[in-house]
Amino acid sequence: MQINFNDIQEMTMPGMNNGTGLMTVKMYNDDKYRIIPTVIHAGGSIGLHAQNSGDDMNYIISGKGKAICDGVEEKLSAGIIHICYKGSEHTIINTGDDDLVMLTVVIAR
Repeated sequence: MQINFNDIQEMTMPGMNNGTGLMTVKMYNDDKYRIIPTVIHAGGSIGLHAQNSGDDMNYIISGKGKAICDGVEEKLSAGIIHICYKGSEHTIINTGDDDLVMLTVVIAR
């Protein structure tokens, strides 16, 4: 199977899950996976939300940020993966001056 993100339209989303600022994403969804190249622009965040659809993995490509999962804060930077398991609650916040670029993969279970 191949997914060509060059053929997927980019979307700009303000305040995802009641977060702040803007995100730019390309979304692929099927019944097993959600794969989302994501950019959280400076000053932006994904609001605190329950992870109900599956395990959410966020691989950081560039930028700086933090994730808070079930009350535990983690610093994010290039090369780190933040995993929020199904049933947990998390937020991701861009804490830097540049874009926080990540690849999000949610595996349904």
